[in-house]
Amino acid sequence: MARMTGNRYFAEAMRGYGVSHLFYVNSIIGGAMKEIDTVGVKRIVTHGEKAAAYMADAYARASKKPGICLAQDIGSTNLLAGLRDPHMASSPVIAITGGQNDQPRYRNAYQNAEDFSAWSAVTKANYSVDTVERFPDLLRQAFRVATTGTPGPVHLELRGNAGQMLEREGDFDMTFEERFRQFPAFRPAAEASAVKAAVAALAQASKPIIVAGGGAVASGAGPEIIRLAEMLSIPIATSLHAKAIVPDTHPLNVGVPGSYSRWCANKAVGAADLVFFIGSHSGGQVTNGWQVPKLGTRTIQLDINPEELGRNYPNVVTLQGDAKVVVQQMIAAVEQQVSRRAEWVEQVRSYVSDYWEESEPQRQSDAIPMRPERICRELEEWLPSDATVVVDTFHAAMWTAQMIRMKEGQHYLRCGGSLGWGFPAAIGAKAAMPDKPVIGFVGDAGFYYHIAELETAARNGINVVMVVNTNYSGGVLEKVAYERSVDFSKVAASLGCVGFRVEKPEDVRPALDKALAAGRPAVVDIVSDAAITAKRGWVPATISGE
Repeated sequence: MARMTGNRYFAEAMRGYGVSHLFYVNSIIGGAMKEIDTVGVKRIVTHGEKAAAYMADAYARASKKPGICLAQDIGSTNLLAGLRDPHMASSPVIAITGGQNDQPRYRNAYQNAEDFSAWSAVTKANYSVDTVERFPDLLRQAFRVATTGTPGPVHLELRGNAGQMLEREGDFDMTFEERFRQFPAFRPAAEASAVKAAVAALAQASKPIIVAGGGAVASGAGPEIIRLAEMLSIPIATSLHAKAIVPDTHPLNVGVPGSYSRWCANKAVGAADLVFFIGSHSGGQVTNGWQVPKLGTRTIQLDINPEELGRNYPNVVTLQGDAKVVVQQMIAAVEQQVSRRAEWVEQVRSYVSDYWEESEPQRQSDAIPMRPERICRELEEWLPSDATVVVDTFHAAMWTAQMIRMKEGQHYLRCGGSLGWGFPAAIGAKAAMPDKPVIGFVGDAGFYYHIAELETAARNGINVVMVVNTNYSGGVLEKVAYERSVDFSKVAASLGCVGFRVEKPEDVRPALDKALAAGRPAVVDIVSDAAITAKRGWVPATISGE
């Protein structure tokens, strides 16, 4: 045991758990923040609580370590709103906020509201820390909960509107558990009988397909999934969260299925007679509203969370465990490689070939204003081999899902659901990977949400490159939604960043080169055609009525 203030303990705990960055709005545990400066942890003060949560979310996913965000009591519900995304994306974010004191409670105190219970909707666990003596064990528990099973957010509410309880002294156990510094903290294996049954079902199916999801990414199961697919001649579709887990150049990759998808992937999944979901909750987006595959299609599901197994599609085989470990078990259980599916593999390859043949005229278009497909092609061909692409929701996600092919060594992080996530998330990802290129892709509507964080990136030297697809519409075609005179390159320059305005296709890659080499946060503002919107996900004609 060591005697110190709670503020000092907080700093030691952050160092002990390997945290490199904190994301927060000022006026929370001020004494602890001074202590933080002595232990080598970087403090990122943001201009909004939601932005801090989004940064912590992408930091966690990029680093495979919990992300930490903080806010005082009055800003706690703003931070809570930002936790919705890591909750939907199964990202281990620990939110620490100020809270109530007994004396002013229920007496109409200034800035006082009873909002603790609201956190339960967007967290795996929600803890009230009432004494400084309880802070160590509840902080340790937060790391355990965030990193085990399906990762997810945890909330700690400290006594005092700014967490003043940490100013008190106490005797602290300085145990910081190595296992829970990263995720997955545990890698359970599946039952041998279930593994054997799953391999047999896949081997016997005529048209099986794998759908890999975010759980496969969290587990790092990409190489194992590719190996199993190659051994059993099984095509692979990747959810939007799992885009890039299998390179687009791999002959078995059919692309992203669901609602933000390539039609070739949906056709492949829709034609399958057995769908193997790996680390995917088989939710509404990846299945386009449970239409691809149709309800009633035979499925196998592998997930670390038993509550997800069979939730949406009754399984012929169920596998509970870590994706990487269980697929390794399956590889070991394969008695011989399957080579009798040449016709099925050729069928799905023809879907992919037809898709790109159909898309190429738009991807090569020289039209001005630019087509988004051409922007995606330029970005795809320019991306550094070790780049991470961070994308917002709606059209930013749809265009990148459909029109950007990822290569081996590249990574992709997508929004869990809230427009505006992309830019702060790119900052968080770059904080986690300062030596790797991080390229954000957002629309102008999404960029407006947190444009003030340009100053945050500049102040902290977080040299992210933001590509803004500017069409002044926000996806609304009935009328122009935004003022056409706004030039984001000039806005960026005024906030300490560097900006480039692009209006012609041949200028995209030179601007990207300059942005990456600038040594400052950079915005590449690309003007595109507002009349062109991304296609929604294909569904079988018997369902769509076509």
